[in-house]
Amino acid sequence: MPEGPEIRRAALRIDKVLSGRQAEIVSFGQAHLQRFGQHLSGERIDWVSSRGKAMLTRFANGLTLYSHNQLYGRWYVVRRNQMPRTQRSLRVAIHTKTHSALLYSASDIEVLTPEQLPLQKYLARLGPDALDESVHWRDILTLLLAPQFQRRTLAALYLDQGFVAGIGNYLRSEILFEARVNPFDRPCDLSRRQLGRLARATLDLTRQSLATAGITNKPSRVAQAKRRGLSRRHYRFAIFDRQGEACYGCQGEVERTDVSGRRIYLCQSCQPTLRPNSKSEVRQ
Repeated sequence: MPEGPEIRRAALRIDKVLSGRQAEIVSFGQAHLQRFGQHLSGERIDWVSSRGKAMLTRFANGLTLYSHNQLYGRWYVVRRNQMPRTQRSLRVAIHTKTHSALLYSASDIEVLTPEQLPLQKYLARLGPDALDESVHWRDILTLLLAPQFQRRTLAALYLDQGFVAGIGNYLRSEILFEARVNPFDRPCDLSRRQLGRLARATLDLTRQSLATAGITNKPSRVAQAKRRGLSRRHYRFAIFDRQGEACYGCQGEVERTDVSGRRIYLCQSCQPTLRPNSKSEVRQ
């Protein structure tokens, strides 16, 4: 599933070709949304942005198109009348005079009034967006110290969009490794210094991923890998998807475990647990 940085990059790409322009034709592939085509066609598009893993497209008449890619949704931006070759189902099409923004395969789509927008089920439960520049690492620290989050494992907490919006599977592993904390520890197990390090890593790596199109490894490691002629797959992540490879921190072996069907990667030496009895079995 695309995470916050991927959705924000898509939103920026779409905003570049749609914002300030008239939507000549807006159409929907789902029957229950087709009536909105007449309300949006001919309207100017004010902006396109994202919140967490959702994309928002605001029209001049006040209506907002909400979409969530879920597992399989994908936005395309093409020149007008140059439709992509794909077997996917077209769900939303926004055509300006020169370009088209096309959403395929997603099903979580709504058209909302200003009054409905803050009450939308997904948006209403979101915590602060890690890509929002007004969010400071101390805001994340405050959340980590909050009673409702204190006794939850970090592995579970960092996929909860009500804690911090936009973090998914790869960012979770990368953030916890960068902060050198164990996924099965809880905020209440950590020292104030560890919590501060975790809060900083939460924002730093999410924002780095946005700036680098998904690369969360340290720039020095990336540069070294490129000099060696290695592909992006070999330098994108510091720990995610590196099961069995050498840890960058200690040269130990990167391990993988599955929690509720979701992969998480860790180094037991660099991320020792503070709760020995809570260790889950690591599947090699």
